[in-house]
Amino acid sequence: MKSANNKKRNGNQSEVNDQAIGSALKDLRVTHDISARELASESGISAAMISRIESGQVSPSISTMTSLSEALDVPLVSLFRDMVSERTDFTHVKKGSGVKSTRLVGEHIHHYYNIAAHRRRDLNFEAHIVTITPQDCEPPSYVGHGVNFIHVLNGSAIYFYGKQELTLELGDSLSIDAELIHGFREILSPEFTFLSVQTEARR
Repeated sequence: MKSANNKKRNGNQSEVNDQAIGSALKDLRVTHDISARELASESGISAAMISRIESGQVSPSISTMTSLSEALDVPLVSLFRDMVSERTDFTHVKKGSGVKSTRLVGEHIHHYYNIAAHRRRDLNFEAHIVTITPQDCEPPSYVGHGVNFIHVLNGSAIYFYGKQELTLELGDSLSIDAELIHGFREILSPEFTFLSVQTEARR
């Protein structure tokens, strides 16, 4: 009886996944303003098969999905974005909580609270509350991947992004492509605190 129930549950899950993949494919196709016939021509997958996939009537193979994703110029994982998972993580951090850490970069030191961290098959995500004070040493610079977001909670500082210099003050926000050199040039207040969010695709 248990085996029959598992088989039924797996069958239902497969149908749900097929519908999720089909929905994602249709949404991506419409977003790219491509007709099913045009997508068929670009991918080598028949328009009839594309229609069946989008309506959740078939389970497309990996090779079929790869061809479709390449034709749409999107990562393969985009077709799985709406799939239901039996395992997901969430983090709820109460005010004043989080994992307190100290980072040393040469002679530079700053403190931060780790308030969120997620590792998915397609994405890395981290969020910290960071506090920096004026120091005699040179502040560190960074080059990375993905996108960084900063929201100022207290104080003011000068931040550089490539050749640009920006003054950040209470309430200001900044988002940057992390692949260009960036970092703090100078802390202007006795203490500078900000929310830092970093996200990047897993490679």
